[in-house]
Amino acid sequence: MTRKLDVDLCVIGAGSAGLTMAAGGSQLGAKTVLIEAGEMGGDCLNTGCIPSKALIAAAHAAQTVREAGRFGVNAGPPKIDFLAVHDHVHGVIAGIAPNDSVSRFEGLGVTVIREHARFVGPREIAAGETKIRAKRIVVATGSRAGVPPIPGLDKTPFLTNETIFERRQAPEHLIVIGGGPIGAELAQAHRRLGSKVTILEMFTILAKDDPELVDILRTRLKGEGIDIREGIKIEKVAKKGKSVAVTITEDSKRLVIEGSHILVAAGRRANVEGLELETAGVDYTKAGITVDRRLRSSNRRVYAIGDVAGGPQFTHIAGYHAGIVIRNILFRLPAKVDYKAMPWVTFTDPELAHVGMSETEAREAHGEIRVLRWPFSENDRAQTERDTDGLLKAVTTKNGRVLGASILGAHAGELILPWVMAVSGGIKASKLAGLIAPYPTRSEVTKSAGGSLYTAKLFSERTKKVVRFLLKFA
Repeated sequence: MTRKLDVDLCVIGAGSAGLTMAAGGSQLGAKTVLIEAGEMGGDCLNTGCIPSKALIAAAHAAQTVREAGRFGVNAGPPKIDFLAVHDHVHGVIAGIAPNDSVSRFEGLGVTVIREHARFVGPREIAAGETKIRAKRIVVATGSRAGVPPIPGLDKTPFLTNETIFERRQAPEHLIVIGGGPIGAELAQAHRRLGSKVTILEMFTILAKDDPELVDILRTRLKGEGIDIREGIKIEKVAKKGKSVAVTITEDSKRLVIEGSHILVAAGRRANVEGLELETAGVDYTKAGITVDRRLRSSNRRVYAIGDVAGGPQFTHIAGYHAGIVIRNILFRLPAKVDYKAMPWVTFTDPELAHVGMSETEAREAHGEIRVLRWPFSENDRAQTERDTDGLLKAVTTKNGRVLGASILGAHAGELILPWVMAVSGGIKASKLAGLIAPYPTRSEVTKSAGGSLYTAKLFSERTKKVVRFLLKFA
C-alpha cells in the first residue's frame, strides 16, 4: 500500500549538501523528508574527503619516519602494514559515520527514506512505496568518478575513488590516469606507502593552480620517485596477464607502460540518471542540473545543490549551497551564490591552496597589478621544522586591494583563511601587514607578504630624507 506524505521540504541525497540542507530545514521548523538509496554521508564520508585524508595521514606518518634522520633521529625505513592502513582508514569513517546516520537525522525530526527517488510530477517524488508531495524539492545527488573513453578501458579492471579504499594490499605499481587534485593526492600517498606510481596527464598536472607553485610541487613529487608523464595521449588500455598495459604517445613516440593497477582520476560526472527530471520539467546536461545563481532549476520549486548543480565540486561548496537554498526557501530571501572568494586545497605534501583570482586572471581584469611573494625559506618556523619548500603568492590591485592568493607549503589549507577574508571583504594588504602574528608560526608568511607591498616605498631614499628631517627635531 502506497504511503503518502505532504511535506514542506524534500531533499534527495544524503551526502554533504543534502545532510546540511535536511538538518537545517528540520531544525528551522520545516517538515522535512530526506531520501537516500545508498550510504548515508555520501561520497565525502565513504569514498572521498574522509578516506583520502585518512590515507594521506598514514602516508605522512610513513614519510616522517623515512625522513627522521634529518633531525638526528634514526628510525630506519618504515615498515608498511597496508592491512592496518586499510583498517585505520575505515576506522576514521566509522568514527564520523554516527554524525551522518539515520538515527541522528530522525532525532532531528527528519523523516528518512532509504529508497531510490524519482520525480512523478512537478512537485511529487516517488521513493519505494512512498509518494511525497513537497512545497520545495532539493536535489543533492552528488557526482561520481568519470570514466574517459579510452579504448580497452571497459574491458580492463580499474580503480576509482569509490573502490581504491577497499584495498587491503598496496598496489605494486599504480598507474594514475589524471593529474588533478585526486590523482596527485592519491599518487603521492601510495608512493609513500610503498607503491611504484606513474601519473599520466594529457595536459599539465593541477592545471587550475598557479604554474609557478605547481612547478615546485612537481619537483617534490618527482623527487619522491613518482613518474609524471604530462602532455601525453593515452592510445589504449589492455589487460596483460596479471598486469595492465597502457599505451601512450609521448613526444611523438609510442610507449607501453605496464603496472599492476590503474586508478582513473579524470574528472567527475553528475548523478542525474534515474531521477526522471524530465517529468518535473527540470533542465539538465551531462554536467548536472541547470540552475540560476539562486540555485533554482527550470522548475522553480526544484533546487539543486552540491556537485549535481554543475558548479565547483567541493564539500565546502556543498555546505555553502545548502545555506543559500535555506535562505531562499525558508526565509524567502533572494540569496545568490558568489564564488569570488571560493577557496580550494589540494592535500599533497606540501599542500597547495588557492582563493580568488590567479595572476593571469587579475592582469586580464585589472591591467596593472601587484604580485606579492614570500618564500617559506624566509619563515623561521619552517626552518626549525626543516620543511621550507613553498611560497605564498598574492595578487592585488595597484592600490593594494587583495584579489587572490595561492599558497604552497605545509598547512597551506589552514593558512589560506586570512586571504579568503581579504578577497571576500575587499581588504587591502596593509591590513594583513598590520596584524600581530604569533612567533614563530607559519602564519607570519601572511603578514610578511602583506608587508612586502610597501617595502620598496618604505625604504626608499625619499622616506629616508623625511626621517632624517624629522630626527632634527627629536
